[in-house]
Amino acid sequence: MSSEFDLVIRGGNVIDGSGAPAFEADVGVRGGAIAEVGRIGSKGRQEIDASGLLVTPGFVDIHTHFDGQAIWDHCLAPCSWHGVTTVVMGNCGVGFAPVRPTDREALIELMEGVEDIPGACLHQGLKWNWESFSDYMDALDAQARDVDVCAQLPHGPLRVYVMGERALRLEAANAQDIAAMRMLTAQAMRAGAFGFTTSRTIAHKTIKGDPTPMMRAHEDELTGIAMGMADAGHGQIEYVSDWDQPDPATEFGMLQRILRRSGRSCVFTNNQRHGQRSFVWRELLALSDRASEQGMRIRPIGAPRPIGSLFGLSGTQNPFSATPSYRAIAHLPLAERIAQMRKPEVRARILREDPYEGSSFPLFRLMGFERMYEHMFLLADPPDYEPPRETSVASIATREGRGASEVAYDMLLSNEGGNFLYAMFTGFDDFTLAPVQEMLAHPNAMIGLGDAGAHVGFITDASFTTWLLTHWGRDRAQGRLPVEELVRRYTSDPAGTVGLHDRGLLKPGMKADINLIDFERLGVEMPYAVDDLPGGGRRLLQKARGYRATIVSGVVTYENGVHTGQTPGRLVRGPQRA
Repeated sequence: MSSEFDLVIRGGNVIDGSGAPAFEADVGVRGGAIAEVGRIGSKGRQEIDASGLLVTPGFVDIHTHFDGQAIWDHCLAPCSWHGVTTVVMGNCGVGFAPVRPTDREALIELMEGVEDIPGACLHQGLKWNWESFSDYMDALDAQARDVDVCAQLPHGPLRVYVMGERALRLEAANAQDIAAMRMLTAQAMRAGAFGFTTSRTIAHKTIKGDPTPMMRAHEDELTGIAMGMADAGHGQIEYVSDWDQPDPATEFGMLQRILRRSGRSCVFTNNQRHGQRSFVWRELLALSDRASEQGMRIRPIGAPRPIGSLFGLSGTQNPFSATPSYRAIAHLPLAERIAQMRKPEVRARILREDPYEGSSFPLFRLMGFERMYEHMFLLADPPDYEPPRETSVASIATREGRGASEVAYDMLLSNEGGNFLYAMFTGFDDFTLAPVQEMLAHPNAMIGLGDAGAHVGFITDASFTTWLLTHWGRDRAQGRLPVEELVRRYTSDPAGTVGLHDRGLLKPGMKADINLIDFERLGVEMPYAVDDLPGGGRRLLQKARGYRATIVSGVVTYENGVHTGQTPGRLVRGPQRA
């Protein structure tokens, strides 16, 4: 007798992704979709005992930068290690299509500068067997993966494709340029793009330190592109800005006009910044609330913990990377480098040299190390992303009567150079997670911004999914949130927002993307460095524990954190109906 189900998950604690209370049930899968949820008497060809485990939908990460890695890699780690089964890439206005052969180098420099993906790796890993966005989608479609991928049309490549050098010189688009961008945007949406992305922040620069091509695009250009999505009948805008042209309300008003005319929806990055403009995020929350009351679909997206960089001797950046004396020994193996750095004369030279001149990291100059040291902490094991203020580099330096750079230097050398310094840039200005907690409680706010695939040498925020569940749902002494609501924040909420209506819920007819989680064991591990990018390029990774299994389209892709070798993930073209 043939089995009624391909897979039956037995006796798990089902959290269905809707935010409803958990319930004990079986989940039956047939043909890559969920066929039944309840008490299932029939057998499955494969059965998994989920007693004592959470059974959740697969997580949907709508802010990633796998645009290059999705071309060369079958496994989109670290996302797939943290329960993610669908990723959306092409964010922040950077990507690799459309592109003319003469502009490939410019797009690599843009991606390297904005997202810290080494140019040498991109040169070796990208096949460039595309020119149009449709061609790029076909190239993505040819690769099987461990997760599903969705692509968006990035503003930078689009603008350079239409305007060439004029785009790089930040010239205003003329009527002919805008008409061409509108046409190409419509074509990209019809080829399966989920939307259009742009960035207007000075923090984003090319590897040469130049502003991004879309930095000061005018309203008529953005409106024309949005109308291209309207022509195709779908697509949303992903928007990153400093909100200072000239102020948040004025720029938000421009965005509203664009959305109102085109009928599009929008998600925009919104975190508490450190420093004088730390209040802007709350103003943007209020503006988005008023827009929602007027019937507009515009949502802020923030991070579940502070966004920050990891500085270490095994990563790509540390506070002394740009000093001449450190650069002279940077090529040495770690043990030899540490031996050199422990020499008093080398230590003295590095500490007195300029840490900015010659740096390839634009954020160093933008932030300034003295300010960074105030929110820089030694990352402990297990990682603590809400550390006490008194443990910051600056606080220790004040107590001990030393310079902050000296404290940071010695921290890097401890543990035989295996330590990382965690420097926070957003969400922790007053040394609490109160801003994050407020965003988590806000009905219109989304959670995300893990940037998986980007900042490979100094950020490991792809672990957001795991950390959200453990910190806010289990470990925090006060302010814990229901796990059911936290699961919804990374399943049906983002899926529905971008148009993935076929996933994010454990209900009959929905795509069988599923996580089986040992909640008591769930946690993030320490970051580590590995040289596995094309050409031997280095990146930081961070694993999870507690995922008993991850399932994509009914196929088990990971068991206890180990890849099964199965790659059922595919390119998803355009919005999906339930």
